[in-house]
Formats: sequence, C-alpha cells, structure tokens
Amino acid sequence: AGALDLRDKAFNIVLMGMGEPLHNYDETMKALRILNDEHGFALSPRRITLSTVGLLPALERLAKEPVMPNLAISLHAPTDELRGTLVPLNKKYGVKDIVDACKRFPLKRRSRITFEYVLLAGVNDSPDAARRLAQLLSGVRSKVNLIPLNAAAGIPFERPSDKAIDRFAQILADHHLTVSVRKSRGRDIRAACGQLIVEGQRKSPAQQLATAAFGE
Repeated sequence: AGALDLRDKAFNIVLMGMGEPLHNYDETMKALRILNDEHGFALSPRRITLSTVGLLPALERLAKEPVMPNLAISLHAPTDELRGTLVPLNKKYGVKDIVDACKRFPLKRRSRITFEYVLLAGVNDSPDAARRLAQLLSGVRSKVNLIPLNAAAGIPFERPSDKAIDRFAQILADHHLTVSVRKSRGRDIRAACGQLIVEGQRKSPAQQLATAAFGE
C-alpha cells in the first residue's frame, strides 16, 4: 500500500551515458519490453529513446523488433576521417554505412531519427563540415541535435563561438534539415559520447569531450 505507481507519471526514458546499449542487445531489449508491457510500466515506445554510435549488426536487428524506441545516433562528424579520430567504432562501420542503415529503419508517421553532433571549435564546426553533414543526411527523416562543447580546464577542445554555432545550424536549416541547438545545462546534458578511443589509462579526446559536456 502507498507504493508509487510510475504508470501514473509522465516521464521519458533515454538509454545513453552508460556505454553502448546495443553492445548488450538482449538485455537492452528485455528492459524495453518490460517498460512497454501492460504488466510492466505500460510505457509507449515513443517515450523511450535509445542512443547508439551505430553498431550496425545490432542496429539492423533493432529495425525488426516489434518494440521500436526512438533512435538517436551519436555522429559528431560528417566524414570517416574525422569521425575516426573521435569514435573508434567508425573504423569498422563508417558514417555512410550507418546513415544508409538509418534510411532503411522503419519509422512511424511523423517520427525522425535524431543525430547528436557535439560541436568542437576548429574541429568539426566549419561551414564545409555543415554542408557535408547536410549532404550525408539527405533523404533521412532526421533531426540534428547540435551540442556545443562545455569547455573546461584540461580539455584540449574549445566551445565554438556563438557565431560559428549559429552559422553551422543555419547551413543545416538552409538544406531543409530540422535542427536544434542544445543549451548548456552542466550535468543535465548527456552528450552520448560513451563510445570512446582509450589509450591506456589516459583519457581519450572523446572521454575528455564527454567530461566537458557533462560538466563533471
């Protein structure tokens, strides 16, 4: 008696920040089915988002599941050369392969795939990068979520200027992409940078990027 019934509460669930959900595919799907089941939380899949860097075999398997969460892809770069310096998985599954898989992903009416893109000054924030990103995502029902880096001491990256951020977003919008710019909220912003290049015990650039984005 007196137990809290979460089914009476309005909330959303995002699977991100604890590593790559699709690396633990079976348990991830088990959790999603429990959340969706009428005897579980009876939560609509439309209120569940799964964030991934694009583990292709699992992504293609996910596309056939009866319980279909919203999908967010941590992209961060429009080319294999650049993304490979930030996301190690890109050495195995390139950006075009991931986007092609997204084009085949079954989406309900009015649904979109979100592409997360952390903006780093002088790294991936140029007008050329924006145009390349727009070209890459052409034909995908998508939304681009731009996340300007939260710069911090010891982080080898900087936050782009507001002008550079606005310019990047405008180029995407001019190419008919839906785009949003995440405001800095310290620990609130989980930038989906869990798949990182690790060199020994040293923090990789992406680990440092994640630390800065999370405000930790």
